[in-house]
Amino acid sequence: MKLDVIKLDGKKAGNIELDADLFGLEPRADILHRVVRWQRNNAQAGTHKVKTRSEVSYSTKKIYRQKGTGGARHGARSAPIFRGGGVYKGPVVRSHGHDLPKKFRKLGLRHALSAKMAAGELVVIEDAASEGKTAALAKQVANLGWKRALVIDGATVNEEFARAAANIEGLDILPTMGANVYDILKRDTLVITKAGVEALEARLK
Repeated sequence: MKLDVIKLDGKKAGNIELDADLFGLEPRADILHRVVRWQRNNAQAGTHKVKTRSEVSYSTKKIYRQKGTGGARHGARSAPIFRGGGVYKGPVVRSHGHDLPKKFRKLGLRHALSAKMAAGELVVIEDAASEGKTAALAKQVANLGWKRALVIDGATVNEEFARAAANIEGLDILPTMGANVYDILKRDTLVITKAGVEALEARLK
């Protein structure tokens, strides 16, 4: 499957043959959902914590006698039923992450690339090179119509391009090894350099 290659100024720079195993799959929402859920769960801090009955600062003295009051039996004010008492089965510090096989993660990335291709939201550019000037790059991006775009470069990112893109809202750039399903799906346009296409094909084979 072929796709036109363009330059940042919008001019054509030939075409490129894309691997159907990466860009020609029928996107499956269940696979993409599982991979995104794995990513987001691993990113969750899990530092939420409440105090249990044994941790709140209260006297352990029995608040009133066991019998004869006509009320319920209580041993201390730290009981969850009282205001300021401990919390019953509240959140504790823990990891929300779970395992996902490496092959499945690769499959999810292939389906994400295919989803962008099927939606017509994939653009291949010759290279991500810039003079490091934000104004010049912002003008090029506006002319190309990219509102929320992710640029995937080769093994390394052009430093001047990254510096120029840093102050442009809605434009992000990642090296090939940083490409992931969540970042690809949440952008309106996926932009890949020719070097990025070659590196992705090598990574996902």
